[in-house]
Amino acid sequence: MSGLTEILREEDITKVALESPGALKYESTGVTEYPILEFDNEAISLLCEGVEETLKHSSVRIAGGKGYEFLKRLGDIVLSFLALLIVLLPLMIIALLIWAEDGGSPFFSQVRLTKRGKPFRMYKLRSMCLDAEEKFAQIQAENKSDGIAFKSDDDPRITRIGKFIRKTSIDELPQLWNVLKGDMSIIGPRPPLPREVVLYTPEQMDRLLVKGGLSCICQTEGRSDMPFDEWVESDIRYISTRSTGLDIKLLFKTVLAVILRKGAK
Repeated sequence: MSGLTEILREEDITKVALESPGALKYESTGVTEYPILEFDNEAISLLCEGVEETLKHSSVRIAGGKGYEFLKRLGDIVLSFLALLIVLLPLMIIALLIWAEDGGSPFFSQVRLTKRGKPFRMYKLRSMCLDAEEKFAQIQAENKSDGIAFKSDDDPRITRIGKFIRKTSIDELPQLWNVLKGDMSIIGPRPPLPREVVLYTPEQMDRLLVKGGLSCICQTEGRSDMPFDEWVESDIRYISTRSTGLDIKLLFKTVLAVILRKGAK
């Protein structure tokens, strides 16, 4: 049992019987009942401490030295800034269309975890109804993934324009701001939600050894079509082999995947 599990148990954040696999309600389609849906600041802090403690015992080798990290950050700043200049007008037009559909804010943010469990707010164009987070408790049993991440082929919370911006990945464009700020990188494992991380095994926690990104191996090889275990394995493979050359290769493959809408839902 990981350090994270022990902290959660001691602080009574969740009353789930962690010793019993059935308590987490895994089925052939994945997790159908998340034990914790809402995290206050204290719970987030405890979760992050648990992630940090667990990762101290990781055996995964993190590739790339200081020179690589410098070039990666420089590339993130330059590319995200240029991309934001290019997409700013289309982004505003889509935002107006989202607002016109239901009168709500076109932008949406939620807490995600990145390197070593650090929390940050990740931004998106809103593709769901205004009370989507509140309605999640009602539809979590419809999970169609084979693991921890939630996926649904017919999520009733998605709006009409939301279906379009998800298919085209336009909803992810505001994350370029996260990249520019330094919360994310262009290439790196996708930052998970706290409700997912709280169910991670120590091996799955290794995804958080490096800064999260807009895209990684999974997003170029199948995105939502890739089984969860393969998704995790691909992220670990990236972490242990990452280089400037690999990042450039994945960047071009990401652009191609978006154009072809490979695995987009």
